[in-house]
Order: sequence, then structure tokens, then C-alpha cells
Amino acid sequence: MSNLLGLTHEQQQQAVERIQALMAKGVKPDDAIKQVAQALRDEAAQNGDRSS
Repeated sequence: MSNLLGLTHEQQQQAVERIQALMAKGVKPDDAIKQVAQALRDEAAQNGDRSS
């Protein structure tokens, strides 16, 4: 996969917490992971655009 993100330990922990929060609201685990992963990709793309 060419769009892998390098996350710090803190960012990984935050992602886990976001996934757990979605699951607590009844979101299926695979859907929660997909949502958080897409949000992280979107954030990375926005940060990349700002540095241009």
C-alpha cells in the first residue's frame, strides 16, 4: 500500500481511542477502523497541502 501513514505512539493511541469510542456507540469494529483510517488519511492530506 502506498498510502501508509507513519504514526507516533501517541497518534496510535488516539486512533485506538477513537475506534473504541465509535464501537461504544454501536459501530462495527471494521467500520470503526475504516472511518478512523480515512479520517487520518484526510488529516494527513490536509497537512500536506498546508506545507506546500
